[in-house]
Amino acid sequence: MQHRSHRRARLTIEGRRLLVHRVEELGWPAARAAEAMGVSRATVYKWVRRFREEGDAGLADRSSRPHHLANRIDVGREIAIVRCRRQTLQGPHRIGWALGEAPSTVNRVLRRNHQPRLADIDRATRTVVRYQRDEPGELIHVDVKKQGRIPDGGGWRIHGRATGTPRLRDQRPDGPRDGRPRLGYDYLHIAVDDRSRIAYAEAHRDERKETAAAFITRAIAWFAEHGIHTQRVMTDNGSCYRSHTFADALAEAEATHKRTRPYRPQTNGKVERFNRTLKEEWAYARDYPSNQARLDDLARFVHDYNHHRGHNAHNGGTPMSLVNNVPAKHS
Repeated sequence: MQHRSHRRARLTIEGRRLLVHRVEELGWPAARAAEAMGVSRATVYKWVRRFREEGDAGLADRSSRPHHLANRIDVGREIAIVRCRRQTLQGPHRIGWALGEAPSTVNRVLRRNHQPRLADIDRATRTVVRYQRDEPGELIHVDVKKQGRIPDGGGWRIHGRATGTPRLRDQRPDGPRDGRPRLGYDYLHIAVDDRSRIAYAEAHRDERKETAAAFITRAIAWFAEHGIHTQRVMTDNGSCYRSHTFADALAEAEATHKRTRPYRPQTNGKVERFNRTLKEEWAYARDYPSNQARLDDLARFVHDYNHHRGHNAHNGGTPMSLVNNVPAKHS
C-alpha cells in the first residue's frame, strides 16, 4: 500500500535523498544538514539510519497507524452494529442504546464501514438516493479553481521548504523584502456534466468575465462534439458569472443559467468533488519540475479521467461510458 506525506511534511522522498546525499557523500555534519533542510538533527539521523539499513527503499513513506489499537471495538461488536443499522435504519443513538454501545463508537463504526447517512436512504426501498439528472447535458456544473504556481526547477515538495526559499528569492529579485516569491496563481476553469461526470478544463491567468465567457463557449462546443447538448449551466455567484458577458455567451448557446445559493458550495458539489480529484490526482500527485510541466499534463489527466478512470457513481464505469453518440466510443 502506498502512503503519501501529510500536507505539512518538511521532506518529500527527493528531499530525503538530498539530505542523505549531503551527509553520506558530501560529509556534511548533521547540524548543518538539518539547518539547510529546516528539520531537526533527530530527523537527519532517522533518515540516514533508514538509508543505511534499507537503502533507497528506506526513504519511502510509511503508515503512521499504530500496530495495535488497545481501545478498538472487536470484530463481533462491529458486525452487530452494521447489521443493526441495515435492519432497522436507526441512528447512532438508538443503535447504541439497543446494543449497549456509546453513540460516538457506533458513529465511528458506521463511517468506517461506509454506511450511508439516513438522509440519503429511501426508507421504503432501502436504497441510496443519488440526486442527479436523467440525461447528459441537462445540467453542467462550472467553477474556477485557484491553483498556486510552481517555480522553475520545482517547488518545496522537491527541494524542501528551507532550501527552496533562497532559490525562489533569487528568481524574483524585485520581490518583497520578506523574500517570498510572487509566483501568482493559475485559474482552472472547469465544467462537469451532472449525469455522466464528464469534465472539461482549461488553465488561464485570470477569472475575468471575458475569460469565463470564452471558456463556457468552448466547453459547450466540446460537449456537443461528444454528443452532449448543454441545456443548463450552474455556477456560483462569482462576479464573472453575474456579468452580462457571461449571460450573453449562454444565450447564444441557448442554455439557461442557474446560480447556487450564497454560501452553499455543496449545491455545486459535483464540480467541487472534481476539484478535489484534480488536486489529489494531478496537481500534487507528482513532483513537477516547473509550472508549465504541470499545465502541460492537465490535458492528459482530464482525458484519463473521462476515458479510463473508474467512477464510484458508475460502479467502476468511466464517465464517457454513459454518453451516447460518442465518436469511436466502442472502437
